Amino acid sequence: MNLYDHFKSYIDYLRIERQVAHNTIESYERDIERYLKYLESIKKLEESQNPDEKTNKITQFDIETFLETLHQLHLSSSSISRNLSAIRSFHRFLIGESVLDTDPTLNITVPKPWMKLPEVLDVQDVENLISQPDIGTEKGIRDRAILEFMYATGVRVSELVELKRADIIWSEEFVRVLGKGNKIRYIPVGQSALKWIKEYEVNVRRRLAALGVSGDRVFLNRFGKRLSRQSVWKIIKQYAALAGIEKFISPHSLRHSFATHLLEGGADLRAVQEMLGHADIITTQIYTHLDRSMLKEVINTFHPLESGKIWKKNNNEE
Repeated sequence: MNLYDHFKSYIDYLRIERQVAHNTIESYERDIERYLKYLESIKKLEESQNPDEKTNKITQFDIETFLETLHQLHLSSSSISRNLSAIRSFHRFLIGESVLDTDPTLNITVPKPWMKLPEVLDVQDVENLISQPDIGTEKGIRDRAILEFMYATGVRVSELVELKRADIIWSEEFVRVLGKGNKIRYIPVGQSALKWIKEYEVNVRRRLAALGVSGDRVFLNRFGKRLSRQSVWKIIKQYAALAGIEKFISPHSLRHSFATHLLEGGADLRAVQEMLGHADIITTQIYTHLDRSMLKEVINTFHPLESGKIWKKNNNEE
């Protein structure tokens, strides 16, 4: 079998054994096919007497050069990150099939400098955004519950609109989320978000659900139907404008802010990966940036030379 044959087996593995979502499979097919064509162009897929030897010729440098090529083609940072995840997953499959012995993606863990960090809101911006809805109206109560919930859990907008009442585990303060590839994950929900969801449930949703078309979805439009992704976009844009936030804001901004604020507060990277539902930790690592002022503060506070611990010790000895 050549590498293209293994590629077909890999796609079958995703579709049949892993039951990965159709859209994800299509993306991986495109990404890996382009990757294989690149390897072909640099003569890393040439035939040899040992049919598997060509696979082991692929190096970390080859993959990093390929990612650089994608950057030069003006692919977005998120697309390049997805390509790396697809390539990594494919190589792990090849190791599992005993096609190769080493994984050239193993040490590619830090995004390139040109892989821009997602736009995030600072804590004050988030507070301003969440406080904008007029909670004296039904729409305002619903929108406050949406904003609180998105920032409290970091869910994708697609996961938000599909959320059902049965997914909220009130007694344990958790929410069950059906994510990409039909994978279920559990995310803790803070009391503030639960308070506003309860407020929305009692004072708004019951009337809307009485129309009988809710499908048990939590967040409904004024016709009692599932809220659309486009509507969530409009909601966030509306309140960002009212809050005077000039950054480019989208539903993903609250997801980015959720992850960044957790990590800046000292949360474990693996725990954040689990809550975000990332299959590959490299996708989560893009949030591990800290601004320079925070880094400087860490040095001033904890480094012995800057904090004065060494000098105090020397002075005491004298």
